[in-house]
Amino acid sequence: MLKNYFKIALRNLVKNKVYSFINIFGLATGMAVAMLIGLWIYDEVTFDKNHENYDRIAQVKQHQSFNGKKETYNSVPALMAEEIRLNYGSDFKYVLQSSWNSSHILTVGEKKFTKNGSFFEPQVTEMLSLKMLKGTRAGLKEPYSILLSESVAKAYFGDADPMDKIIKIDNKYDVKVTGVYEDLPYNSSLKDLSYLMPWELYLINNEWIKKMENPWGSNFTQTFAQIANNADMEKVSAKIKNVKLNKVSKDEAKYKPEVLLHPMSKWHLYGEFKEGINTGGRIEFVWLFGIIGVFVLLLACINFMNLSTARSEKRAKEVGIRKAIGSVRGQLISQFFSESLLVVAFAFVLSILLVLLILPFFNDLSDKKMSILWANPVFWLLGIVFSILTGVIAGSYPALYLSSFQPVKVLKGTFRVGRFASVPRKILVVVQFTVSVTLIIGTIVVFRQIQFAKNRPVGYSKDGLINIYMQTQDIHKHFDVVRDELKKSGAIVEMAESGSPLTQHWNTNGGFDWKGKDPNQAVDFPNNNVTHEYGKTIGWQFVAGRDFSRDYVSDSLAFVLNEASVKFIGYKSPAAAIDEIIKWEGKPYRVIGVVKNMVVESPYEPSRASLFHLTRDDGNVVIIKLNPEKSASESLSKIETVFQKYNPAQPFEYKFVDEEYARKFGDEERVGKLATFFAILAILISCLGLFGLASFVAEQRTKEIGVRKVLGASVTNLWALLSKDFVFLVIISLFIASPIAYYFMHQWTQKYTFRTDISWWIFALTGIGALTITLLTVSFQAIKAAVMNPVKSLRSE
Repeated sequence: MLKNYFKIALRNLVKNKVYSFINIFGLATGMAVAMLIGLWIYDEVTFDKNHENYDRIAQVKQHQSFNGKKETYNSVPALMAEEIRLNYGSDFKYVLQSSWNSSHILTVGEKKFTKNGSFFEPQVTEMLSLKMLKGTRAGLKEPYSILLSESVAKAYFGDADPMDKIIKIDNKYDVKVTGVYEDLPYNSSLKDLSYLMPWELYLINNEWIKKMENPWGSNFTQTFAQIANNADMEKVSAKIKNVKLNKVSKDEAKYKPEVLLHPMSKWHLYGEFKEGINTGGRIEFVWLFGIIGVFVLLLACINFMNLSTARSEKRAKEVGIRKAIGSVRGQLISQFFSESLLVVAFAFVLSILLVLLILPFFNDLSDKKMSILWANPVFWLLGIVFSILTGVIAGSYPALYLSSFQPVKVLKGTFRVGRFASVPRKILVVVQFTVSVTLIIGTIVVFRQIQFAKNRPVGYSKDGLINIYMQTQDIHKHFDVVRDELKKSGAIVEMAESGSPLTQHWNTNGGFDWKGKDPNQAVDFPNNNVTHEYGKTIGWQFVAGRDFSRDYVSDSLAFVLNEASVKFIGYKSPAAAIDEIIKWEGKPYRVIGVVKNMVVESPYEPSRASLFHLTRDDGNVVIIKLNPEKSASESLSKIETVFQKYNPAQPFEYKFVDEEYARKFGDEERVGKLATFFAILAILISCLGLFGLASFVAEQRTKEIGVRKVLGASVTNLWALLSKDFVFLVIISLFIASPIAYYFMHQWTQKYTFRTDISWWIFALTGIGALTITLLTVSFQAIKAAVMNPVKSLRSE
């Protein structure tokens, strides 16, 4: 009997090809979207879970109050780990000091690459539960040792055994390979950790750390910890709150340092702090896409149910005949449910094929490396349970309602579907387009916000600027010679050195004083040490005073301020700041110029009060302005030749400033692109359903259309007749979706200081677009029915 049910169900699907395609493809698309979003959410919530002690690992952070605000930093003093071990050792299994993840030049023979890694205390391998492929987790006990990730070992040594091989670091010292560990997963906060070296080696190569007069006053390292098995994260965090406060001087205590543990389980999804409170982070995106996934899947289910119920009314006679020849109600219910489940089964299989097809594109779009969880029983359980539930819900109307018909009424022709039978379908169509329109409005607002921030003046000229990050000081030692050679070659306009790149603040300092400053006020300014040519290279814009000049020896004790620092300090105007004295660590610096604010950090937030001063002590970054009259490739080739001549130890690697700046919009742009992708699929699903319903309505009213044509109705009249109901439903959707979209997008934009307005034309444009799509979708069936020969439709009367 069951075999017979499915055979009849298959015949019905083949007989009604268009409806079958719409049902199966629409539902499969919704399922595919749900699977993609499910994979994305799974990837997000499993971040860092590759570590065995994931729930007990934390990073030691600190809150400090500067410039009237409470800020949260990852940077801590270099003595932090030692101090915590000394005073709170029983609460921790490991407390490890670490350098920042930074790039170094690793050289083996002729192979030299710039790779990212960190210096760690030896127990890091145990804390992070690294999977060792060569050597053991004890590989960092020797000072001059290094552990390589599998991919880095492969790049340098191929299939040869890398153990005990020698690698030169930054052309300064040699280290021995004492182990190889498996690459960390892509959904790991430490995925860029391509090598590990001992913390002891870091101290050997930075002797100034041990000679610091005030080691607790400088924050330039990181500390990671694993709490003891019997310890509670929050309680331990509260215990270590005053570790730094108890060590700093009275003057530095005004910064109110508070030490805390930030659990690894929160690093990725809850990474944002505001005024010392952990406010969230990417968890907002998880909720957003989770809601979108549910709604897109709902749209597909609505389509399925709408078309199933609409088509079922056409089968009233079939039910009557089946009952007349002996079918009982239970058999009819089984028949309708089997048809519904068969459609869902086909859709589920097709959805998996769609996911396989779309996943590479989706990975690129979302910056992920996801794959279908073939071996995960939860994946299959959810898919099967959802399929059964959808099939049962969609098949319940025809199964329970149609099976209750009295065969006498049906076969006599006296059976009529109730006047309100179409109301549920109309409500579901309104729900569909409300969701679709809300998604479209949201997508437009996201892209407008991104564009608004992109159009914000950055305070310098990004065109033709490149950053070259220096791991050695060779270029710094030959700076004037290199600059002269490059300018003579015509490859560059200007060249400068800087302590930080144009798109980041690498250094902030306190210890500033000025006339009228509150002695209890704690300040912390980003300050960039630059060479004389910095301003000419980047094209910064002066609003008062002058640039640094080699003609003035006194400029070695001079500041150039930005507008934000003028306002913060309290000068009446930029001009009023010129020649004022600002003391830094007791030394008097004269203000010689004020430049427009430069967007260095978030393009959505105000520029921080910043200071610029001259230095020739180091050259972390070389900034070059390419000659616009020559091709970039030609200029870069000449620059590479000169750099290799004076700095052969470092591979020539550069980054365009405009590309680095564009990366600041990465998260928002990904959200926008993903929202666009889902909005398009939501509209596609809605239109598929609309097309199916329009076809059904046109078929239902075939005879009415024939009569109207005979009585003189034009094609336009008939088209308007069949289209108006659908247009009306979409207009209702617009009125419902607009306030919903406005509320949520207004809330979203409030988190940005620099934000776009939500203009009325967004809603108008979306409305026009939705109505146009609706008319195009419906018109095919409406016009097809309107131009049909009335003789054919009336022949049976």
